[in-house]
Amino acid sequence: MPAINPENTIFVALSFEGPDVYSQAGGLGVRMTELCRGLAEWGFETHLFFIGDPKKPEEEKHFNNKLILHRWCQWISKHHPNGVYQGEDGKINDYRNSIPHHLVENIIYPAALSNKRVVILAEEWHTTSTVIKLHHYLKAVGLRDFVIIFWNANNTYGFWNVEWESLKKACTITTVSRYMKHIMWKYDINAMAIPNGIPRRFLEPLDRRWVDYLRHIFHNKYFLVKFGRYTPDKRWVMAVESIWKLKSMGEDSCLVMRGGMEPHRAEVMRAAKFLGLRVKELESNEVGGRSFEEIAGALEKYRDYDIIEMKFFVPDEFRNLMFASADAVLANSGHEPFGIVGLEVMATGGLPLVGTTGEDYAQAFQNSITVESDDPGEVASYLKYLQENPGMIRKIRQQAQHTAQMYTWDRVLEDLLGKLEYIGRAFGVIG
Repeated sequence: MPAINPENTIFVALSFEGPDVYSQAGGLGVRMTELCRGLAEWGFETHLFFIGDPKKPEEEKHFNNKLILHRWCQWISKHHPNGVYQGEDGKINDYRNSIPHHLVENIIYPAALSNKRVVILAEEWHTTSTVIKLHHYLKAVGLRDFVIIFWNANNTYGFWNVEWESLKKACTITTVSRYMKHIMWKYDINAMAIPNGIPRRFLEPLDRRWVDYLRHIFHNKYFLVKFGRYTPDKRWVMAVESIWKLKSMGEDSCLVMRGGMEPHRAEVMRAAKFLGLRVKELESNEVGGRSFEEIAGALEKYRDYDIIEMKFFVPDEFRNLMFASADAVLANSGHEPFGIVGLEVMATGGLPLVGTTGEDYAQAFQNSITVESDDPGEVASYLKYLQENPGMIRKIRQQAQHTAQMYTWDRVLEDLLGKLEYIGRAFGVIG
């Protein structure tokens, strides 16, 4: 069979998270949405099976019917309205027991009759038992040679639930960074590293008037931004302590942040209170329809606070404007499998301050600032250093955008397809 192309290959993505708000708890939903969108835009028939909103259609088609969304386990989700991972065990069982048969009967067998191959892209630990069962089912019905199966690890969470020996026999294992690849060596797995990506549209120019307006609001202080889930890995307490450290150095600053509903938030707020920092919890009813003018107006009103917590959904457009206008975006994780936020900041021409784990793209004082410790003084010192070297700030922002261009989804898909070619030839799926 010839090389992979839209005429001879069908993609199937298996993931708990997906494009629905119901289906997003972290970055995986965005990854799967953009990955499948990219494949469909390239002309590949692409199916995404995910735990979808129970109130939405069971199936939807997009991009000239090339992208087919399959909302799975809806009969369970309607009893669990609080999101994709509520009722997790029941969803895992239903997914494992129903997906393999459905794929074989409705996608893989028809593809084989048309002399097409199917590529399975499964994500995270929730799908591992499904991958193993699918592998055995395909062998039993004589269709295994028509299918390439990749399973990808975005994080280490849930690794204790994985039957590693069975998984290794069932598929090719991938991950998102060299850092994760090294971690997986502990499990006797030499995973292929295929990075995450960002949509090319993130590189489109922003309205400079709005960027300048946000900078003007915080013109005489450090304007810092942090987005992420409230988990210790994200080093939220370190970020808060950095504000206090700047104050102790005689520097005024404001951290505008957006977290989630995780329990770690309480610890972050206790740290801020202990340090005597003034915190404004900016509620949704204070920003009206969440237009630029309404959100920016609220930030201007409360600019004298040390920390402003945005307790509402922030539109991507406004988030990107903050990334571009801030003196730095604190993506200072202590454990980050890849670090997609850092790349999103780079795409806007922002200045990311990142950790040194999975952020393979980061080069210290070239396209970003990297922190080597959990010392808030390191963050404060770097910010002071940059303030005294404005030429370096301009260089970092420029190089950051150049770096982001190398990690758009179209570039990542070239990497993915190249590795699929290798695996397909190694296992005889491609002649």
